[in-house]
Amino acid sequence: MKLSIITINYNDVAGLKRTVDSVKKQTWIEYEHIIIDGGSSDGSEEYLQEHEQYFSYWVSEPDGGIYNAMNKGVLQAKGDYLLMLNTGDILHNEQVLHQVFHNTNRYEDIIYGDVDRESKGLVFTESIFPDSLSFGFLRNGMISHQAVFFKKSLHDEVGLYDETIKYGADWYFITLAVCKYNASYIHLKMKMAICNADGLTSSPKEFAAMATERTTVLRREFPGFIDDYLLFDKIEDSKLANKLKRGSSKVIDTAKGVVKKILK
Repeated sequence: MKLSIITINYNDVAGLKRTVDSVKKQTWIEYEHIIIDGGSSDGSEEYLQEHEQYFSYWVSEPDGGIYNAMNKGVLQAKGDYLLMLNTGDILHNEQVLHQVFHNTNRYEDIIYGDVDRESKGLVFTESIFPDSLSFGFLRNGMISHQAVFFKKSLHDEVGLYDETIKYGADWYFITLAVCKYNASYIHLKMKMAICNADGLTSSPKEFAAMATERTTVLRREFPGFIDDYLLFDKIEDSKLANKLKRGSSKVIDTAKGVVKKILK
């Protein structure tokens, strides 16, 4: 089996149907689809029962949260590569899997692409990612897991998703894989998915907590690097503040001059 697509769901039967439909429409079919439902009460379980012929494995039972559910999927997967395509997320078009895997000589540990982001059914922005997954990028940024195909064998090296991390265990996994375990990767310049941006990690209310969590995790794993980057950030912020301050003074001085001319 070349690919295992893992979808986690909880009380979002409409999003589940949309995700499943986007997978069923793919022209390339060397995949299995695994559904991990967290014990939904909105008809999701009934939908899975009615359509179970499309899934290699599915379960509906309480779990320990998003990353616990993702780990359940990983443990059931038989594919060489894994894709985390959660409820509400869809593949960008019917040819995505063919475009990624028609080259049967793929060897990279991580294959990733770009995404569109939508909210309330409307695409509002796109995310185009860099070709290089440097530590400088990953400490603040992240490629979208909906557009990341990675070898299952990476979990043997890196481990499963860290369930103690609330916001970014997928980010942590990729960061460790690339920056600590030297995983190989390739950026395919194509839109792979349309991501639902209505989730927890897309909420501005959570951004401060997410940043704090990241810094804590990075300081634990990469203490020799992160402190230097944090110092660099402070210096850059100070430079920016000074530029803004000087710019504001010039604007005020200009405005005063204009007023004086008007009053003459």
